[in-house]
Amino acid sequence: MQLGINLGYWGAGMDADNLAVAQEADRLGYAVCWAAEAYGSDAATVLSWVAAQTERIDVGSAIFQIPARQPAMTAMTAATLDSLSHGRFRLGLGVSGPQVSEGWYGVKFDKPLARTREYVEIVRKAMTRERLSYDGAHWTLPLPGGPGKPLKLTVHPEREHIPLYIAAIGPKNLEQTGEIADGALLIFPSAAHLEETTIKYLRAGREKAGKTLEGFDVHPTLPLALGEDKDVATLADTFRPYTALYVGGMGSAKQNFYNQLAQRMGFEAAAAEVQEKYLAGDKQGAAAAIPHDLIDQTTLLGSVDRIADRMQEYAAAGVTSLSLAPAGFTLDERIAALRAGAEALERSGLA
Repeated sequence: MQLGINLGYWGAGMDADNLAVAQEADRLGYAVCWAAEAYGSDAATVLSWVAAQTERIDVGSAIFQIPARQPAMTAMTAATLDSLSHGRFRLGLGVSGPQVSEGWYGVKFDKPLARTREYVEIVRKAMTRERLSYDGAHWTLPLPGGPGKPLKLTVHPEREHIPLYIAAIGPKNLEQTGEIADGALLIFPSAAHLEETTIKYLRAGREKAGKTLEGFDVHPTLPLALGEDKDVATLADTFRPYTALYVGGMGSAKQNFYNQLAQRMGFEAAAAEVQEKYLAGDKQGAAAAIPHDLIDQTTLLGSVDRIADRMQEYAAAGVTSLSLAPAGFTLDERIAALRAGAEALERSGLA
């Protein structure tokens, strides 16, 4: 199993420390450093900054939002980042959600699976540096009847094949991700429920493409809080607002992929209560309604030995890489959590 680090969103209050965290992850041998975007910082700029000041660690977009960029621009950005980082870029894509897609980008959130498939096909075709033409339901290149002509990418990526990941939660998206991508970026994964909520759909997609899960990167992000095992309940409370935000507030009452995932994991009643309270403006009540087991199953909490045991559970469930989001109010606390993650991997025997 490989480890990654997820810096989340730039501008979230820990910017001064994020570069130091990425550099320490590089020194410790972490495989990849991911950066996210929503409607604040963009991931490409952050990854350029990190890549310029690290040596070995890959840099990855988790995610570039599909409604934010034309696919050819994403191919340009991926090729440029791969070239500038000397072959260290990983391309993560995702459709975001209806609020961001329609409210921020003005892009209708419809047919997300079909749009993702076409987007990936165009990005991959562009990065082969052949002349780009495409006739799909959502994109037509060049536009018919106009002055446009098929063009080809002038930048040479460092590698012939840049790893492409898709952020996926729902069954249909997971199946398509298994079919068309090199890896899946996951959030709120429970090792106990991973087969039924995730792996079986990825496997079905790989089978559609005539492939197996061999070589496919099942890559969740997990928050990590270091402490004594007797304090696990207190450590879990650290992530109540985070979990409530996703389960309760990421999306509308009818369309919240994270809420639906919590339901598939057996937390139907709690997921409904959390969402009802969050959307009514009672964020504290929503956080208090999150079951401890939901947090404990989807985070890494406690001592190095407990975290090592959890890593073994994830590996047995089918996870191939694990990105950590280390908790801490200071840089020293985040660095300590980062080092604990590396030590736990060693103790687990999975390194």
